[in-house]
Amino acid sequence: MPQMAPMMWLTLMMFFIITLIIMMTLNYFSMQPSPSHTDFSIKTNTISWMW
Repeated sequence: MPQMAPMMWLTLMMFFIITLIIMMTLNYFSMQPSPSHTDFSIKTNTISWMW
């Protein structure tokens, strides 16, 4: 049935989008924060401006 082809493409596209969102969410929550970036601060006292 050719008229059912757009529904199949839409279902396939929704399946891949939902799978991509799930994988990105799992990747986001599986990362462990590194301790080197937690205490990052710009030390303005050590910067000597030349002008």
